[in-house]
Amino acid sequence: MDQPTDLGALFHRLNNQLGIILANAELLEARSTDDASSSRASQIVTSAVEAISAAQHIRARCQEK
Repeated sequence: MDQPTDLGALFHRLNNQLGIILANAELLEARSTDDASSSRASQIVTSAVEAISAAQHIRARCQEK
């Protein structure tokens, strides 16, 4: 796998991957037929949103320096 040469490219790739995880978790949540599956999918959605937010925060902090 090719390595990004700067932090901007790295964060772009990270956000792309997190976006895919989020989209699939949302689909899973919408298609869940029982409460347990829906709850697990909802946890994944929440975690993916938190991870995206954390990545944005880290990127902003890196750009301050």
